[in-house]
Amino acid sequence: MTLRIGVDLGGTNIRAALLDDKGTILREVSEKTEAHLGPGRIISKLISLVERVKREEKVRGIGIGCPGPLDAKTGIILSPPNLPGWDMIPLASMVEKHFQLPVKVDNDANVAAVAESVLGAGAGCESVYYLTVSTGVGGGFVINGKVFQGANGYAGEIGNMIVVPNGVKHPALNAGALETLASGTAIGVTGKAKGIHGGAEAVFREARALNKVAQKIVDEAIEYLAIAIANLTHAINPEVFVVGGGVMNSEEQVLLPLREKVKEYVYPGLKESVNIIPAKLGSNSGVIGAGFII
Repeated sequence: MTLRIGVDLGGTNIRAALLDDKGTILREVSEKTEAHLGPGRIISKLISLVERVKREEKVRGIGIGCPGPLDAKTGIILSPPNLPGWDMIPLASMVEKHFQLPVKVDNDANVAAVAESVLGAGAGCESVYYLTVSTGVGGGFVINGKVFQGANGYAGEIGNMIVVPNGVKHPALNAGALETLASGTAIGVTGKAKGIHGGAEAVFREARALNKVAQKIVDEAIEYLAIAIANLTHAINPEVFVVGGGVMNSEEQVLLPLREKVKEYVYPGLKESVNIIPAKLGSNSGVIGAGFII
């Protein structure tokens, strides 16, 4: 049996796990990231967590999923907004030097995409596009179990896709980008502006209670997601779209109308073949997928 280690490095928590070839978590540990401590302290903490799950086991390597932007080819982290001070940090080589093992780094959406394509909802499919709708909107395109990175590692970054030209502005994204309109954060902000407090969860709760304002906010977010999925369908035509993230906790409110709405925007011959299914691995997708990028 080949063992591997996956690390999910987030702005709030770091989680490390020892995995077998079936993606079973054999051991796991986690700690608060404490992002304000800076890269040196956080990398030391990451190494300590890996040591605690590895012990004396012989492992194939270590995979790390973390917020982008980053260069997956070199394993260098490039100033992620929720990891302050991480400017050109060679994370892969630093961890590799300590353990003398192969180390790969990729962004959190891509590693979740790998998990869902290899062991989750997309298992058995040749091409899987994974879409996460949570605090932000991210995505990854996996072909035969491997992430398609594109020329510069930005393939699949759907969050910055323009769905409303000259729409809502954002300091780090295009005006009218999908993330500014359909993420959990965006839904919560729109709700607050219209008198619904408590974030996206409150908006969905009010929509279920037939609050017309909340229903309109949810309907508009689904519309933007449908436009994005239709665009991807015409561009890459994956075998399946796997949709995860916190917004999908309201699966019945989102997934069923999303499927119908996408049909309005694709070629007639594609209407019945666009396959949109919910993610299966939940919060484990990050740590499992990280292990399987090795």
